[in-house]
Amino acid sequence: MNKSTYCVIMAGGIGSRFWPISREETPKQFLDILGTGRTLIQQTFDRFRTICLSENFLVVTSVEYKQLVLEQLPDLKAEQVLTEPFRRNTAPCIAYANAWIKKRDPEASVVVTPADHLILKQEEFVKVISKGLAFVADNASLLTLGIKPHRPETGYGYIQVGDNSKNILGEIEPVKTFTEKPNLELAKVFFESGEFFWNSGIFIWSIKTVEVAFNTYLPDVKVLFDSIEDKISTPGEEDAIKSIYIECDNISIDYGIMEKASNVCVLTADFGWSDLGTWSSLYEHSNKDNNGNAINTGKVLTYDSKNCVINLPDNKMAIIQGLEDYIIAESKNCLLICPKSNEQHIRQFSADLISEYGNEE
Repeated sequence: MNKSTYCVIMAGGIGSRFWPISREETPKQFLDILGTGRTLIQQTFDRFRTICLSENFLVVTSVEYKQLVLEQLPDLKAEQVLTEPFRRNTAPCIAYANAWIKKRDPEASVVVTPADHLILKQEEFVKVISKGLAFVADNASLLTLGIKPHRPETGYGYIQVGDNSKNILGEIEPVKTFTEKPNLELAKVFFESGEFFWNSGIFIWSIKTVEVAFNTYLPDVKVLFDSIEDKISTPGEEDAIKSIYIECDNISIDYGIMEKASNVCVLTADFGWSDLGTWSSLYEHSNKDNNGNAINTGKVLTYDSKNCVINLPDNKMAIIQGLEDYIIAESKNCLLICPKSNEQHIRQFSADLISEYGNEE
């Protein structure tokens, strides 16, 4: 295990597509959505423990979630949880982690990962990450992991790897193009071509290489963090971060750097990945009964119902009759009944409900 390898876990999202289970006060990364006995952030920490020393983990999250992180990841010290005063997307989040790591080890290699992904093939995942770390140690490249698609998916971004890379796994190739979430027709073209891989949102690079990228493509963000370099890891860090986050652009690392840089490569892989970003993705990875219903709770009877995802509190009894391809989910004071085909509207549904009736718990 290399003492200069760091793992940055991004855990500041609110998981609004998983409403009503995921709420702003307890978003999905802190929930045991799959019923494994470990929350998603705990599973993320677990899978990197063979790659990274405990003291080299960083979690970047919203200030209101710091205590949740420390409760769920007791191996971390309080200073390893970097808190953002405002949500500013992934580029400022990563810039903050960079500043912290650079102060401790300017020769570091870094893996950046979301907190809420599912990895089914752990051994293969470790091999892929290790290969990526070896590559960035010898190459000034920004490396992303591309996942072999197994369906036309409109919910993920795509990475094109070029004509000579069709269906090749385990290779590191220059990125030809990035495409944000396509419509279904374009997703089918991408899937059938064999040249496109899903963008996993997992990145590997050296701290030196990513610092150059920020300086080149996001200089305004870089200047802000450079201006408080002396405050990092001091009692003045919290106030300093608050002062610059107000000025930070709300911009993703994909849009701000990865889509523009000329030294971006992709390591193509298949390790059973899902971002668990939607109810449909949860359905896909859940056990199902003989009628295709994924029931993540007890005390439910179904009649003439097929291919539904049902997630209710343990103390709730329910009879569901005559529904097909529906989401039925309840948490606290909210019940959602929605066709799976309309789940892209769930964010708006929850916003409308709060607007109409308030955010009562």
